[in-house]
Amino acid sequence: MMREIKIGTRGSKLAIIQAEWVLTKLKEAAPGLKISLNKITTQGDQDSSTPLDKFAQEGIFVKELEKALLDGKIDLAVHSLKDLPTDIPHGLALGAVSSRLDSRDALISTAGQLDNLRPRAKIGTGSTRRAIQLLACRPDLETGVLRGNIDTRLRKAADGTFDGIIMAAAALIRLGWADKITQYLPIGYFLPAVGQGALGIEIRSDDYEIADLVSPVNHKATWQSIIAERTFLRALGGGCQTPIAALGTALSNNTLRLEGMVAGTNSKRILRSREEGDARNPGQIGVRLAQKMMKMGASEYISEAKPQ
Repeated sequence: MMREIKIGTRGSKLAIIQAEWVLTKLKEAAPGLKISLNKITTQGDQDSSTPLDKFAQEGIFVKELEKALLDGKIDLAVHSLKDLPTDIPHGLALGAVSSRLDSRDALISTAGQLDNLRPRAKIGTGSTRRAIQLLACRPDLETGVLRGNIDTRLRKAADGTFDGIIMAAAALIRLGWADKITQYLPIGYFLPAVGQGALGIEIRSDDYEIADLVSPVNHKATWQSIIAERTFLRALGGGCQTPIAALGTALSNNTLRLEGMVAGTNSKRILRSREEGDARNPGQIGVRLAQKMMKMGASEYISEAKPQ
């Protein structure tokens, strides 16, 4: 490959670290490759105060990157996979998925663990999904909107703005700040966002040269889990404002277990279920779990999140 490859990324510290990880992996797979990073500002970066579930459209952290891809200004884009909507624009495709670092949510608090928080303690989070699961576990707590870069979020946990904050453990681990985590929240109570902990590499669907280039980065087990999770989310028809969570886990004998959660934004009620199946057909597992949860009443919960 003679041309210089341009990787598109957001400009945050975390996004740069993630893109540099991909860059390193691509150079390992293709020594001598000419490759560079292009920093692109997204709508989500420009507006760091509006709660994420209040944005009218999905993909606020990816749309500008996708436009640069379609316009040929970059050759691939690196995303936190949980930020990538399930409906990818025509002409683009998910080319590879990194191995999942850690899917769990994490608590950062001077009080230590969740059980040590005083009644009415205020916890900051930018996610309705996290807030609802937290209050289901500790209904005596309060939640507040948390936005901004990771340094800002951590500062708000340290200076008393919040008694604690919840964020993705993988983000802190990638930044080398795992020591700031006071508790990894259990999956049994805090099911993560679809794709959480993994990176997604988006490419042009007709760029077979780039598809071949990124293929060594793709982690098969994570890819299968991600396909099941994203198919589940798409089949439910939930958008960015809907508290939906899912986690696929590889088991023995080519079996994949998919756990799903849907919550009501007003009722705060939570539905959870799981499905297992052949990991070689992960999309089917996602569809079956979605159908199962729709029969349990998930559509009613999803309608709570839609604008009236």
